[in-house]
Amino acid sequence: MTTYSIEPEQATLHGSFSREFEPILTIASGDSVLFRTLDAGWNLAPTSEEPRQRFEPRDEQRDSGHALCGPVAIRGAQPGMTLAVHIDEIQPGSWGWTGAGGWESAVNKYFGLVGRREPLYWSINTDAMTATDQYGHTVTLHPFMGVMGLAPDEPGIHSTNPPRFCGGNIDCKELVAGSTLYLPIAVAGALFSVGDGHGVQGDGEVSGVALECPMDRVTLTFHLHDDMHLKTPRVRTTNSWLTLGFHNDLHEASLIALEAMLDLMGEQYQLPRSQALALASLVVDLHVTQIANGVHGVHAILADGAIQ
Repeated sequence: MTTYSIEPEQATLHGSFSREFEPILTIASGDSVLFRTLDAGWNLAPTSEEPRQRFEPRDEQRDSGHALCGPVAIRGAQPGMTLAVHIDEIQPGSWGWTGAGGWESAVNKYFGLVGRREPLYWSINTDAMTATDQYGHTVTLHPFMGVMGLAPDEPGIHSTNPPRFCGGNIDCKELVAGSTLYLPIAVAGALFSVGDGHGVQGDGEVSGVALECPMDRVTLTFHLHDDMHLKTPRVRTTNSWLTLGFHNDLHEASLIALEAMLDLMGEQYQLPRSQALALASLVVDLHVTQIANGVHGVHAILADGAIQ
């Protein structure tokens, strides 16, 4: 097994998904990659500094979204297989930012913040795993990557904003070190990309952003599963299974996540669908992953030991 390193530079960065992008690296199942990533906004220094220092040059179409590293191809990956992405470690950089208001969204309209922005600038202490803003508020970090995804099997260039069945801007706070993300593969090679580091985020990502920060170390290990066939991503944490649903209607996203959980319960416990649903009503929790990305996310959680 080999470990590779990827630094954020013009040859390795992009801000969109496409099956037409050439991979920057091809690895084998079982290999690991150590990434260093920019924050989602392509910033090179704290956003409180003016003028802002951003990565340049960028292509107006290809680099219009989150700053992602990749794509990485996995040798032997084919449509219909599943890519397991084990999160070995995530270490934030020294600064980050959060904001509320300033753009048109359902939340900002509701709270009257479309024309007014409230920025918070954070100094990050990686030894204490805390962050402190300019007002003295301190929060505990639980770092994860907001975007981990594969290229969809559609022509052209695709936005990084919505999560898809093959991953992307998932924004699930459970994807911390120790968890494994299972992604359905849509194209040969899988074409994996990662970015959008979050120092911490609540379920919902209610203001539209998390504690956005660069990441100094993101180590991921990749395994192919040719006998696992998924319709939507799954997550294995240290003590539970999660299934994810995405849709522009939150209720539909809930049903997609629930259906995937019933599939998982059928596999794990050999349950017929009706029994799985009855038990799910007792032991499965539905959480709103995010309402920030146009396509909303819901994750269903089944804790270990919930069914004996």
